[in-house]
Amino acid sequence: MIPFPDISWIALVPLLLVSGCGILMLGAGLFVDDDEVLGWGAITGLVVTLITTATLIGQRISTFNHTFALDGYAIFFDLLILGVGVLVVLMSMNYLEDTDIGAGEYYALVLFALAGMMVMASATDLIVIFLGLEIMSISIYVLAGAWRTQLRANEASMKYFLLGAFATGFLLYGIALVYGATGTTRLDLIAAKVAAPLDRALLLAGVAMLLVAFGFKVAAVPFHMWTPDVYEGAPTSVTALMAVAVKSAAFAAFARVFLHALAGLQADWSVLLWVLAVVTMTTGNVLALAQHNIKRMLAYSSIAHAGYILVALTAGGAAGGAAALFYLLAYAFMNLGAFGVVIALGRRGEPHEEIDDYAGLGFRAPLLGVAMAVFMLSLTGIPPLAGFAGKFYVFTAALREGYVALAVIGVLNSVVSAGYYVRVLVMMFMTPGTLEAARPGSRPYLFTSIVVSAVATVVVGVFPALWLTLARLSFLSLL
Repeated sequence: MIPFPDISWIALVPLLLVSGCGILMLGAGLFVDDDEVLGWGAITGLVVTLITTATLIGQRISTFNHTFALDGYAIFFDLLILGVGVLVVLMSMNYLEDTDIGAGEYYALVLFALAGMMVMASATDLIVIFLGLEIMSISIYVLAGAWRTQLRANEASMKYFLLGAFATGFLLYGIALVYGATGTTRLDLIAAKVAAPLDRALLLAGVAMLLVAFGFKVAAVPFHMWTPDVYEGAPTSVTALMAVAVKSAAFAAFARVFLHALAGLQADWSVLLWVLAVVTMTTGNVLALAQHNIKRMLAYSSIAHAGYILVALTAGGAAGGAAALFYLLAYAFMNLGAFGVVIALGRRGEPHEEIDDYAGLGFRAPLLGVAMAVFMLSLTGIPPLAGFAGKFYVFTAALREGYVALAVIGVLNSVVSAGYYVRVLVMMFMTPGTLEAARPGSRPYLFTSIVVSAVATVVVGVFPALWLTLARLSFLSLL
């Protein structure tokens, strides 16, 4: 008789709360027609989960035979993912009014996607990482095509699904090869065996396939081809979720696998990550310069920022890991806010997603103009905003580990990125235009999310030491 494993339910509380709220939203959608009520229901569930998770800070619990952990690292990402979820739901409450998307299933899928992300952040076994990835991915596939009357949304969903299936195949093959070389899928046991694996060539082949799978999810070049089309075609609120939360969850699993389980092979995989970081940064920034659609520009910007985070992972160690976590925190707010402004400029049937549509916005809608300026300057890396602190810590970590050329290439790429970020500012404040944007009173929830994102972008940048300490302590709990 197979013994039933001991389960530490405390470690599962955040995940159970989010999943339970998703199930409630799915059922409530059948009986409640008020989209605002459903939105507040989702926010309430997320806030309760966020508060509950915060009370677990300092816990270090492992369950399911050491395949699922609630440690400082997992709690950091749980809080980040839940915070992003709250802001995405806030901006969605007004956005859904202008679309034909059903609120019940939409909020349920968002919550299920967040649950999958939390599984990825807490997983200490390759199979559990795969389960979390699939829970997240299936929900996002559907959300990308949730606006069923829009052909481009259907196209985005299909592209993401087909290419995601290939990435899943690489992940499973990679897991199989790593298991064949080490005899286990548990990350702590893999870490103990990589120094003398049964078959080194088999292990390195598995590591390469894992790199391909994670590279797809974080939109690293050359696995980025889906990103601009899917970001442009998906509903903008879903694009915001993909650009921030999906990337954060993918990097959470990426760092746990490579900086913990495969740390003994850093001399082998750091070379690949070095090349991947350079190509990703450069391709993202150069192609963003040629974009005229704001969502496609932010898509290539997202690719470039994945390259910056890869610089931190290449550096490795406590400094690189802490820099990556801090960068993901800073990136979350400035990117969410930017997509919030994109939503605010659109209307039913008129998305107004061309950069030319932002002409004169800074004078006709000062709140949106100032907020977008904060986000664009932060993404560029202008002090004292969060983006500057993030890039400073990432490049400093690279320099400490001797990756001088990589840091220099990163700085040069930041200079190139100013070309397309500043172009938006020039359009808003130096070019006349007539397009009217939504007033704060007409979309209160959307504007609340934009203001919160802008304030957080400034606060994280002005007081970076507090957040870096939190990131460092969170990462150290992983080692």
